[in-house]
Amino acid sequence: MTARITLRPLTPEAFAPFGDVIRAQGDPDKIINQGLCGRYHDRARMAFDDGRAGISLFQADLRTLPLTLDMMERHPEGSQAFIPMSPDPFAVIVAPDAGGAPSTPLAFLTAPGMAVNYHKNTWHGVLTPLSGTGLFAVVDRIGPGANLEEHWFDTPYIVEP
Repeated sequence: MTARITLRPLTPEAFAPFGDVIRAQGDPDKIINQGLCGRYHDRARMAFDDGRAGISLFQADLRTLPLTLDMMERHPEGSQAFIPMSPDPFAVIVAPDAGGAPSTPLAFLTAPGMAVNYHKNTWHGVLTPLSGTGLFAVVDRIGPGANLEEHWFDTPYIVEP
């Protein structure tokens, strides 16, 4: 029997075990550029075992709900931040680790202006834009060695609105 997962709003508290919610909310931490720019400082904990941080652009196909979730991945050598290049929401799917495999996934929906940073070694679904351009800036580890593990579920999950 296929299990169903319902999308819920993304909050920093619910997402904390998996990573950081990145957003500009409240008053800026600093005012810079001759008083013309607010800086929301140090909003994500990027971590890499070796290598360096790189910025890439990902162009993802838009997805529709309900969505079949048959695979999750993680990056054991570094964190990975997804920053949408449009204000459109996207689905964020994560799971706690259970002995080297993802346990029951959780699915979140971002609000406009939100981005996420997956902590190193966090099981997550693939990039899942639901509307807009599907263009994301991605900050992650660039370096030697394998930094991708995939897990395919015997029975897929269905992610619903």
